[in-house]
Amino acid sequence: MEKNIDGKQIADEIKSEIAVKVKSLLDKGKTAPHLAAVIVGDDGASQTYVQSIERACREVGYVASVYKFPEKTSEQDLSEVLDFLNNDDEIDGYILQLPLPKHISSERIIDKINPQKDVDCLHPSNMGNLLLGHPRFIPATPYGTMLLLERAGIETEGKNCVVVGRSNIVGKPLAMLLSQKSAGGNATVTVCHSHTQNLQSVCSEADILFVAIGKPEMITAEYVKKGAVVVDIGVHRLPDAESEKGYRICGDVKYDDVLPRCSRITPVPGGVGRLTMTALLLNVMKAYEEKVEEM
Repeated sequence: MEKNIDGKQIADEIKSEIAVKVKSLLDKGKTAPHLAAVIVGDDGASQTYVQSIERACREVGYVASVYKFPEKTSEQDLSEVLDFLNNDDEIDGYILQLPLPKHISSERIIDKINPQKDVDCLHPSNMGNLLLGHPRFIPATPYGTMLLLERAGIETEGKNCVVVGRSNIVGKPLAMLLSQKSAGGNATVTVCHSHTQNLQSVCSEADILFVAIGKPEMITAEYVKKGAVVVDIGVHRLPDAESEKGYRICGDVKYDDVLPRCSRITPVPGGVGRLTMTALLLNVMKAYEEKVEEM
């Protein structure tokens, strides 16, 4: 069996399914789902991500709108933008690209997001619903990770899963999804972080190892149990003089070192990252369908 889990192929399959659904809506005279993105400042990674959103929307037939604002935008002005988006019936869902400039309180601004349009699952009420097991939306990267496991036929029930990383947008929600009492869950989950003692030993007990620690190529073969599945969620751009682009993309896992030891692995690029955008598109479709039901 091929060890690499092809995230691109899985993402393309799901996007094709979304595109068919959008075409059916348009054939019936309905509007296409509409996703908006709000970006403040000139952060390069954020701008690249928003460009990817626009491209993904075009691929499936969604409408995409981008609201770009300068670094010096005030919190009050940004709050008014969110009020506008919250009340614009043409927009089904929107994302607020983080990080925000330091003079803007992310906590206060996130509280302003309409939970019904919060397709990035940032609002506390949506995170609370996720914890309780009846989510409106699921954060895109954990959702994409779960889609990847499902489509690749990787069973989680009864497995020992270790999640390395405890962020609010990846590690914590992923751990909740893996432990939930439903399909795709029922795993025994350990969450590790920078203060975990004997991290290597804990990781080496995992049947499925999820890595979102944010440190390039930190996880080597010594961290991996023989035959384990390794899901690398990290993405880094490292300088590389030998590369034509002057850099190379890698994950949190040292791929070449781990590959001989594991049974399956997600490459970077071409793994979980491809599913993150796809999961966002699915959340937008859900927001669209919920709005239609309420009309």
